[in-house]
Formats: sequence, C-alpha cells, structure tokens
Amino acid sequence: MFKIFLSATTALALAAGAAYAQQTLRPGASVAGELNKADEQLNSGEFVDTYEVEGREGDRVSLSLRSDAFDPYLMVRGPGDFSEENDDAAEGDKNASLDLVLPTSGAYRVMATSYESGETGRYTLAVGGSGDGQRSGGSQSIQTSTGSQEGSGVGALRPGGSVSDSLRQGDETLSSGEYVDTWRFRARRGQTYTARLESGDFDSYLLVRGPGELSEDNDDDAGQRGSHNSRVTFTAAADGEISVSATSFSSGETGGYRLTLEEGGGNNASAASQASDSGDSPAITVGETRDGRLGQGARQLDSGEYVNTFTLRGRRGQKLDLGLSSQDFDPFVQINGPEEFSAFNDDAEGGGHDSRLVVTLPTDGVYTIAATSYAAAESGRYRLTVRDGAGYEAPRPEFARTDGGQQTGGRIDIGDAVSGVLQSGDSTLTTGEYVDSYTFQGERGSRLAVELTSSAFDAYTLLTTPSGEQIENDDGEDGTNSRLDTVLTESGEYRVSVTSFSPGETGSYRFSVTPSQGTSRQAAVQGGARVFAVMVGVSDYGDESANLAYTDQDALKLAESLRREGVLNPSSVTLTNADATVAGVRNAFQRVAAQAGPDDMFLFFFSGHGSQTNGDAAGVNASEPDGRTEAIVLRDGEITDVEMARMFGSLHTRLSLLVLDSCFSGGFARNVVDRPGVMGLFSSEEDLTSAVANKFEAGGYLAHFLRTGLSGEADGDGDQMVTAGELATYLRREFVTEAQGVEARTAEGQRNYQNLVIDRGGVQIDDVVLRLASNGRTAAGGL
Repeated sequence: MFKIFLSATTALALAAGAAYAQQTLRPGASVAGELNKADEQLNSGEFVDTYEVEGREGDRVSLSLRSDAFDPYLMVRGPGDFSEENDDAAEGDKNASLDLVLPTSGAYRVMATSYESGETGRYTLAVGGSGDGQRSGGSQSIQTSTGSQEGSGVGALRPGGSVSDSLRQGDETLSSGEYVDTWRFRARRGQTYTARLESGDFDSYLLVRGPGELSEDNDDDAGQRGSHNSRVTFTAAADGEISVSATSFSSGETGGYRLTLEEGGGNNASAASQASDSGDSPAITVGETRDGRLGQGARQLDSGEYVNTFTLRGRRGQKLDLGLSSQDFDPFVQINGPEEFSAFNDDAEGGGHDSRLVVTLPTDGVYTIAATSYAAAESGRYRLTVRDGAGYEAPRPEFARTDGGQQTGGRIDIGDAVSGVLQSGDSTLTTGEYVDSYTFQGERGSRLAVELTSSAFDAYTLLTTPSGEQIENDDGEDGTNSRLDTVLTESGEYRVSVTSFSPGETGSYRFSVTPSQGTSRQAAVQGGARVFAVMVGVSDYGDESANLAYTDQDALKLAESLRREGVLNPSSVTLTNADATVAGVRNAFQRVAAQAGPDDMFLFFFSGHGSQTNGDAAGVNASEPDGRTEAIVLRDGEITDVEMARMFGSLHTRLSLLVLDSCFSGGFARNVVDRPGVMGLFSSEEDLTSAVANKFEAGGYLAHFLRTGLSGEADGDGDQMVTAGELATYLRREFVTEAQGVEARTAEGQRNYQNLVIDRGGVQIDDVVLRLASNGRTAAGGL
C-alpha cells in the first residue's frame, strides 16, 4: 500500500458526509456492478462502490476486481486498522486482486474503485476463500531424528526435526503474491533456534513470527555464497507458539522444499552447511580421525565440489588443529559456526596439497567441519583429523638473506616488524617494480595497520586477501611512506607485496603488520547508553487520513532493539498513534535534545504518512527548487522540512541521524542535512511515494532494514562496528534486492519506482554509527 498524503482534500478516504451504501458479500459470491457519476467519491475524485465481507481470524479471502471500461483499484479496510490495497494483479494485467489472511474477526469493507479519478464503467467483483485458517497442501512427510511419520503433524514443526513439502498453486499467498506454507511449534523463553529452508526448485525465503514482537526474515543464507537457501537464527523472547513460514523470493514460484528446525545457533557455512553423503552430519570430537570418500552419492556444493560434513561441539577460546589429507584429490578444509564464524584452508604450511587449519573458536556452540576438494568433481579417499591446537606454534618467519643480512620476504607474525631491501635481482611486478612478498595469517574482523617506510624510495604496498581481492596504498599521512589501515573481511592467509611507486627503485625499508585501533574518530566514541532517540510511528490517523499497517510497530520495534542491546539512553521517547501529535513530537525532541551532549548520538525516526504541498508566496527558491514543501504527517498535523531543520539546528551531538520512512521524504535532505555531523536516510525521493513493506510486516522497507542493519547485519567487515559507510552500503544493497520494482508515483499520478535516498552530508565513511559485541549483539559502546 502506498503511504501517501497530499492534502486534506486528496487523502484516500471517502469524501466528508458520504453515506456508505454497503452490500454484504460472502466467500464464493460474485457481483456485477458499475461505477457512475452518482456513486460516492474518494477525496481524490475516484468513484467508489463499497461492500462488506464478514470474516473470522485466520480466514483466507481472495478478491478480484475486473473491468474492460476502466483501470480497477481495490481497497480493503477492517478491524484493528487493517488496510490493504492493490492496483494491478500482475505485470501487464490492469485488473486488481488481493489475497488476504484476516488478522481478526469482524466486518471488512471492500471498496471497488478506479486508479484514475472520474473513470466510470461496469465491473465484476469476485470473493473467494476457504473460510478457515488452516494451511492447505494435502499430505506432508515429517522427517525426525527417530524416523518418519507420513500424514501426521501437518502444520507442526518439531525442534530437532524437519519437514518436506512443496509450494504449489492453491496454497495460501502473501499479499505480495508468493505462495506460503506456515509451520508452527511451541518455543521456550530464552531458547535459541535455527530454521533452515532448502529448495532446488525456487529461491527460498523464510519468515519467523512469534510472541514478544519476534519478527525475523531471511532471503539468502549469508554463510552460503551463491546459495538461494535461507537460514534464520533467533532467540524466543517468551514462551508461546512461533510460526515459521516457508515461501519464495518471487511471486508465483513453486516446487519442493525441506524445512529444518534446530535448537541452538546452528551455523552459517558455505561448504560446511551442506549435509554429508547420508544427508546428516555425524559428530566428531577432538582427538578423532575419520576416513572417508568423496564422489558419487555425496552432496555437492553449488560450485560442483563433493563435500562431507561433521559436527563438533566447541567451547569459546578452544583452539583446534584441523588436518585433511588425500592422495586422490587436492583437499580443502573449512569450519563454520555461530556468530558468522568461518575459516578455511587449501594448502598446509610448507607446501603440498594437504590442508591444515588452526583456529580459535569465538563462542560455545555447534560447529560444522567440511571435508571437500579444491576443484569441482574431484573424488577419492581422504583422512580428516581433529587435534587439540593448544600447543600449536606457528613457524617463525624464514626470510631469504641479502649480503647485508637483511630480510627480503617470507612469513611474518602480526605484531612483528622486519627490515629488508629492494634490489636488483628481486622479483618484479609486471610493470617493472621490484617486490618482496610477505604472508601472514589473519582473522576476519581484525583491524590491522600495514606500514612500509623507506628513505630510499617511494613506498607502495599491495594487500591480497585469501579470496584474491587486492587493496593497495601509496602514501601515508607523512608523504612517501605507505600506511594501510584496514579491517580484515575474511579469515585465512594474506599476502603483502612490498614494492615502490616507480619501476626500478631500490633501497632499504622497514615493514610491519600490527594491530590498529582505527582512526581517532573511531577511538573517540565513548561507551554507555549514548543513543538519545525520538522514535515516532503512526498507524491510526483517526479521521485525519487513511490508516497505515505496521508503521506504529516500526517505532516500537526499533526502540526495543536499541533498548535490548543496552545502547538506548533512558531519556529517549517513543510516540505512536494518538500520542504522536505535533506538540508531543516537538516537546519530546526538545527534552531529549537538551540531554544529549557532544559525545552522544541523536536519532530521530519516523514511519507514517508524508505530504507534499505547494510552497508559500516565495515559490521556487534554492531550498525548494520545485516550489513544494515536504512534511511528515502526525496524528493532528504536520512538521515540515523547514521546521525539522530548525529542530536539528538545536543539537550539539557527535552524530545526528534523521530517518524518515514516508512519502516524499527525500525532500528533507536539502534543508536538514546541511550541517556537520548530520546524516539523513529517506525511504523515497522528493517527489515520489513510499510503500508499506507487507512482506516483512513492516511499515516500510527502510524501517525494517534500519533495524536489521543496526542489529549487526550491516557490519560488513566483521570488526563489530557499523560505520556510516557500512550502513549506507547495506541499506542500498537491501533496497536493490528487496524493493526493486516497487511502484511509486508523484502527486500528479506519474508512475515510477521507489528509490532510497542517503545523504551523509559531512559524516565520513568510517565514522562509527554503532558498536557491536563479539556475540553479535551491540555492546555498551553506543552510537
């Protein structure tokens, strides 16, 4: 549904004083009607006929509005601020349709109208539905650890078990058109669960809902590169029934799937998340050796390699020494586990094709070890060993020696510094520069400084990651020396090429790889509950405007997430619905802003209607080149972008973030994000509407992904900090993936697509927005 509010005369509501001429319809009924000039009208000018459908909680209702005379538009209003709309049933089909699961019992108003004002003509409205809240799908097989049960437990999911079923025509659908099967289980408060959805027929998508405002979604398992399988790990906030919905990324997709539910954090592996030959992963313990075979009958990765997997229950801080050897193929060993942990190795130290990996586990939990090959389709016998790595010592660097006794390449430990010489006879780059190469073992999330100094030549370094990405640096802060300060994005062996800026340069140098604290801006971020926030969400607009779905929950969920992580200052305020008045928001802003100091972060968040009106007599000017004023619509009035700019001008904080999920919100950027330390996130461009994110049960896409991003998903490099650059990159990526093709329109009805607007203003890319603890939850470090 579009969140649009143009003015009091153009809201999507019936004109004042209109009497409802409602006809009651039942599921299975079809009615022929006509829009004509004697009908009631919406405030925006469209003629409308209104019908009533009685429904019970959980009923599935399908509505279809068809016409050859005009472009049909369906609207449904019901109890509890229920609101749904549809323009086109599908791409290229101007008829309108809605598939609903009713959230509560009561009377629902179905409004048959047109897309454009003034359109008339005949139409057919059909009402279908099952009349009950049960999922369809016939017979399912439920696979458990003790065997299988045919035809029992339909709709039920058991921790430690799995179900196999399929999405098919006739299943329930989401409002966005995807088929969905919903499975339920009883959860225990504080217990962590992992749900996995796998399918070879469609791009899987998981939705998890439950008590305590539990709402989690997942498209692609982040630990399975290139995979379309889904995984969600969540902790139950309360005892009660949790629903796990198996659906697809795109509407209309069908096919078989397997849904698995486990107790615990599971893992997020790529190779290590796929099952072994038997479909299970047998347990392995420290001190054990397993002989196995890759080949026909074993599970294959998406890239074609055969893989066997084993599970190991590990402890935080435990050090493991994993070895994989084979005379038949080039071994590749990998381990994955909780907290996005992933490490892998191709060749063991000292050369050869056997693989050896020494790792320290980040937390208690179940880890998966994958035995696979370097190249696709390799097969043969192997031996996997799991040893205690406590006594492991990495080999000391072995450097080639020059005549001067200085080191010219080899292995280096983090924290070490070495001296060397670039000279004639060294290896060269293809562009002619002499080069010495050093390697070190790095862990994802570590922040390191790679520094090269020389008084003899213009220093230049190239850092190559385990996956082959190159990061380079020419000059540091002090001229011709090179300093590269970065966060390692993966675990494994890194290579540093020590070289010069120009070909043929020679001379002595000093090279080091040391831990880094980052920039002074990052180091200056203080700990504690330093997020001072005003969070506003309006779903119930009373008689002022059309109600919206989920927008009040956007504010409540964001507040709860920040509070749960320990970063939200107690002086913060959340206002929803009747409390979200103009005076209430002004007073809350003033009170909270007065308590936020120069070391603090201020956040203003809004989810609800946005408006755009013609400007004052000044007309077109530098601040409003289109001559229009944008505003957020509260319960009893509006706050314009000009007033918001004045409010933000009163702040004296380290960083201020303005987040608006509303129509036309991009118009705030020009007036508000015009001073140092202010960053703006807006769900739509200045002249376009913004849509409700029904798929995520959120008032908007920005609101949903802001919450997931600040919960850790935006931490792209794994350093437990979400920076302004990382947050912007994450939001843009998710918008491209999830909101691509979401229609928007201008006030005049011109059609386009919803696009995210991000304006960092003077906020730099590596300015810290949020600190995370090592367990994936935010630390006391605050925003």
